[in-house]
Amino acid sequence: MRTVELLPDEATEARVRRVWAWLAAAGMPSLAGHRHPTNRPHLTLTTASELPRDARPALTAALSVLPLPLRLEHTLRFEGRTSVLAWRVVPDAALAALQRRVWELLPGAGNPLFEPDDWVPHLTLGRTRSRTGPWPADLLPTELSEPWEGTFTAARSYDSETRTVQCLT
Repeated sequence: MRTVELLPDEATEARVRRVWAWLAAAGMPSLAGHRHPTNRPHLTLTTASELPRDARPALTAALSVLPLPLRLEHTLRFEGRTSVLAWRVVPDAALAALQRRVWELLPGAGNPLFEPDDWVPHLTLGRTRSRTGPWPADLLPTELSEPWEGTFTAARSYDSETRTVQCLT
């Protein structure tokens, strides 16, 4: 599987990493413990079985709108096979249009979570195999309740088979 992801500016990345560290220090599941060199805060626009060569020029053109504003507000929890705690990204019209365009360029991606009307933009903070994550709202850092403004500055693709990334911008 391949992803198309947006990467935040340095200040936003540092803020997310501080929250990861805080969660880990509090004994809660956190991406701070994921030590692979490709692990960094990101927003996934879509997934695909591959990035076809003929789609790459159009993908590069679509991503040329970067940088884009980024706004983080509140936390989200996703419950399923795993429980995920995430920081909600508030999509403006430009971000929503970019996500739709990237999704259209990679047809047959197969994951309905990335269909534009169902996409929930977020930056993942922690995940656990537990069906109900151990993130009591009253114990989360106050940083998560304060809105944050930043910028998406770059894009990449992650290859889950080879565990490598490719810069897209």
